[in-house]
Amino acid sequence: MEQGEAAPPAAEGKGQEEEEDDFGYRLFPDRHKKPQSFLVRSLFTFHNRCQLMLRMTLDTNPYAQLLLEAMKQSGCTVFNDRHFSCEDCDGCVSGGFDSATSQIVLCQNNIRQQSHMNRVVTHELIHAFDHCRAHVDWFKNVKHLACSEIRAANLSGDCTLMNEIARFKFGLKGHHQTCVRDRAIRSILAVRKVSKETAEKAVDEVFDACFNDLEPFGRIPHSKTDARRAYRDFQNRDRYNTNL
Repeated sequence: MEQGEAAPPAAEGKGQEEEEDDFGYRLFPDRHKKPQSFLVRSLFTFHNRCQLMLRMTLDTNPYAQLLLEAMKQSGCTVFNDRHFSCEDCDGCVSGGFDSATSQIVLCQNNIRQQSHMNRVVTHELIHAFDHCRAHVDWFKNVKHLACSEIRAANLSGDCTLMNEIARFKFGLKGHHQTCVRDRAIRSILAVRKVSKETAEKAVDEVFDACFNDLEPFGRIPHSKTDARRAYRDFQNRDRYNTNL
């Protein structure tokens, strides 16, 4: 959760169950509003800035480009106008993945820098990739949510050394794993009304398997250079198989 990336999945099971757990939708109030016209939205600086930064991320960021290609190969092609939505959100979150609409929400009032947009889009695309490739029970199985949050924190660049230094967090050996675990727990607590102990238990029970699930990167991309290499390797997978 980056200033908090949160993943509020689909709004199934509404009614009494929703009163007990709103699945994080309280953080994304625009999800419940009637969509504004393009003309009205275009008048707001936040929305324009969000759209421009999103386009820059999709066109130039190797993390996002790899995930978009991987989703396309998995049969889940992502379209800018259909699968991304710039909206105003609660002040504590930067983005979320809504599996009801297969849509990534970008918090236009909280994302102010291109580097932040890059991380948010990558983080949420990992959730979208997991939703595409696996039967994720976002609502009833907190372990499934924990696994995707672990993968998103591990592979999106959330826990790079520079980002941790910017948060005034300086660790020794194993700091990356500690950062991934802590951020996964925070994300769960942001979108689920569960105790901290429940979130910690879910993360700990799936941590090893999900931390070591590096698809589609094949490595932990600690930098854009790593991400570019991973992207090239991904593009060459089919070619190498064909030449065999």
